[in-house]
Amino acid sequence: MTLIVYKSVMIQLPFTDEKTVSTSLGSMVYYMPALPEYPAQQPLAERETLVFLHGFGGGSSAYEWSKVFPAFAAHYSVIAPDLLGWGKSHHLERSYTVSDYLSTIPEFIRATCSQPVTVVASALTAAFMIRIAIAHPDLFKSLILMTPSGLSDFGNDYTRSPFAQIVSLPLIDKVLYGGAIATRFGIENFLQNRQFADPSRISDDIVQAYLKSAQQPHADYTALSFVRGDLCFDLADYISELTVPTALLWGEKASFTGPELGRRLAAKNPDAIKLFEVIRSTGLTPQLELPAVTIGMIQTCLAVLKNEQRLTAV
Repeated sequence: MTLIVYKSVMIQLPFTDEKTVSTSLGSMVYYMPALPEYPAQQPLAERETLVFLHGFGGGSSAYEWSKVFPAFAAHYSVIAPDLLGWGKSHHLERSYTVSDYLSTIPEFIRATCSQPVTVVASALTAAFMIRIAIAHPDLFKSLILMTPSGLSDFGNDYTRSPFAQIVSLPLIDKVLYGGAIATRFGIENFLQNRQFADPSRISDDIVQAYLKSAQQPHADYTALSFVRGDLCFDLADYISELTVPTALLWGEKASFTGPELGRRLAAKNPDAIKLFEVIRSTGLTPQLELPAVTIGMIQTCLAVLKNEQRLTAV
């Protein structure tokens, strides 16, 4: 049996203030832009809040949105957490379940935000947000979701995939994580084949941030729960119940979860889903691949959703 030892490494997001809040399953670290406040600006406590939530995958963390969320700091209160089991937040020493995130994400929002918020979320987390917004609509003004997928949508069972089957084997999973996933080669391979449409856009700082997160103590529990399929579900079973105004953004070349999936999901609830836009020449994480374009798309979504809210209020 191979003994795998992970050393704790520091993950730093530049120009941010780091804070911590408690949930029922452990503490969550979150980041706010550390930008100066000028007298002419609206006080931070009076601004609307944008919460940026990262997706799942080896080494995921709030870094995923770090090239985007500072652009909104002048006009919004901006918060970007490491979700439970990722980045610098608490890591459980057990397999994770869907209910772990359906409970701790709303706990985090209630603990950090006093008014309904707009959430900008990615991938599987974005799919969780649809279920959370159905259960707790009072927490949200709107949702902006980047490539939301439960990874088993419309009856496609991810757990039957060959990789999920291999990772489900006892002992093999830990060896695979330490020897193949939580390594520079593994992270680069993941980013090239899963996250980015154009590998030339992968910078060393991106690789380092993912690697540092993947090498946190007990980070293997979360990542393996994800790749085994423990956290997957069929989003098509839930999306028609959504009532919170929502915009969907989709990477044109997102692997396994392309725009056609997004169009099928959006068609199930045209009342709540006010906008569907494809971001060209990007994969699963346009926020890292083309951050300036992503910022512009989010600004468009915010404008459309605010207009819809005004029309509803009349």
